[in-house]
Parts: sequence; C-alpha cells; structure tokens
Amino acid sequence: MIIDVWSDVVCPWCFIGKKRLEKALSGFEYKDQITIRHRAFELQPDAAGTMPTKELLASKYRVSQDEVKAMQANVCAVADGEGLCYNLDETLSGNTFDAHRILLWSETVGKQDELLTAMYSGYFENSQPVFSHQDLCAIAQSIGLDAVDVINILESDQFASEVIADRELAAQLGATGVPFFVVDMKYGISGAQPLEHFVETINAAWSEKD
Repeated sequence: MIIDVWSDVVCPWCFIGKKRLEKALSGFEYKDQITIRHRAFELQPDAAGTMPTKELLASKYRVSQDEVKAMQANVCAVADGEGLCYNLDETLSGNTFDAHRILLWSETVGKQDELLTAMYSGYFENSQPVFSHQDLCAIAQSIGLDAVDVINILESDQFASEVIADRELAAQLGATGVPFFVVDMKYGISGAQPLEHFVETINAAWSEKD
C-alpha cells in the first residue's frame, strides 16, 4: 500500500501531519508493507525572494502583527502536543522549488524521510532557512548526503519536471492546500486531521486492498 503525501517544507501543519501519520502507522500491524511517498506542493510557487513569515501572514490574512503572533502561538501549542518544539518568530517564507527537487532526488538514495524530517526540524524548530543552495546543502550534509551530489542536482534542472507533475496531480485530485494524504489513490485525508482519522482511513484502505 502506498500513501502519497503532498506537503511543503514551510507548512507548519505538514510536520504535525507527518507526526500523526507516523503515530497511526506505529500501531498498524502491516506497517512494513506500507510505503510513504513525498509529493511536492509549493505554497508560494511564484515567490522570487524571501520575507519574514509573520509579514507574509499579516499581508495574506489582512491581520495585525499581534494577531499573527496569536495564530503562530496556537500552531506551536498543537505542535508541542506532537512532541515538536516550534520556534516561528524568525522564520522566513519563500520559494521551495529547489527544496522539493532535492527531496525527490533523495528518494533515489534512500534518504527522503530523513531529509524531510531534517528540513522540517531545521526550519520550524531552529529557524533555519531552506531556500538557497547553501541552505539546502547544509541540511543535506547534516544527514550524511554528499555536498557535491547535492550541488550537482541543484545546479541542474533535474527533478524539475517531477515537481511540476506533483503540482498538477494535486490539482487534479482537488487539493487546494497541504498536508494532503492519499492512500492507494483511493482515500484522501485533507489537513493534519486527528490521529483517529488517520487510523480509520488506513484500516479502511487496507481492508479493500487487492
């Protein structure tokens, strides 16, 4: 069984959703027969640079800085419940196209889940940017990936078509935001739903598996 997960590395709910999915699978008898596949979804595909996330949110939702702070505090509280320690005060927002290219490449060397976790943790818990080639190379090196290999991918157009294909498939499936989980291309879970919803969906999908 395959669980496709559309997410963006700068989406706080995506890391939370990842943790909830992992918890659901930890108690699933057949978890060794399940493959989790990262799918690219860019929250800001047209972004040309970076800007403080709090400024982006204030502009996007037309709220004050204080209201943004309250919104982020709520997300941090939910993350804390999943064993995560978010620090969103100094995060930046920007284009994550290259981050997704490296993530898709990392699957070919068996490091995708480890790299995705490192990106999430670095960004949300340590306010590390994930936008420039230097940013991405540093995170990749932290989990043992070769810097030369990473730079070679980044300086090419490899995996660009795959990122675009993921974006198009998400649109076809009706995804307007992330996280978005699809089990065996039959069952969808939109958002970081409660743990029980993941458990129920996985069990239902498994019962209908060929």
